[in-house]
Amino acid sequence: MKTRLRRAGPEDALPLSVVGTATFLESYAGVIDGSALVRHCGELQSVAAYDKALADSAQALWLAELDPGRAPVGYLHMTKPDLPVETRDGDLEIKRIYVLATQQRAGLGRLLLNAAALFAREQRARRILLGVYKKNAAALAFYDRVGFERVGERAFDVGGVTYQDWVLAKRL
Repeated sequence: MKTRLRRAGPEDALPLSVVGTATFLESYAGVIDGSALVRHCGELQSVAAYDKALADSAQALWLAELDPGRAPVGYLHMTKPDLPVETRDGDLEIKRIYVLATQQRAGLGRLLLNAAALFAREQRARRILLGVYKKNAAALAFYDRVGFERVGERAFDVGGVTYQDWVLAKRL
């Protein structure tokens, strides 16, 4: 099977919602309060939330699909930074980068990061920023391997419950 990555369009709100919810649940079930998870996914991983993001020219999304069949298995969501750290002109934020557990460690994370870096360079960005849950050891190790550094912290609301994230940055 082959994974393909493409820029998401208005018709992709449902697949983005499905893979967003699935990956968030895979990553945080048993780690984050269950009712907070459900509330978070119902609000931030909804079709309406993706419709809004896809209609906003300041946001860019990519969908990873598994062929044959085009099943959604991951995605990348980039936007202007909205993080509690000093940002600079030319910074972009990876709002979300999610990959289904069955597709992890197969190069899809790097493929998504390469797409993020290419897009950022096309936008004349100089840094990519992102937030990651402080207890997500696998994600932190991945970002460390690909050159991200800690530049701050943030409180992150998941369904009304606050968790702590590291804010990471990578120079382009």
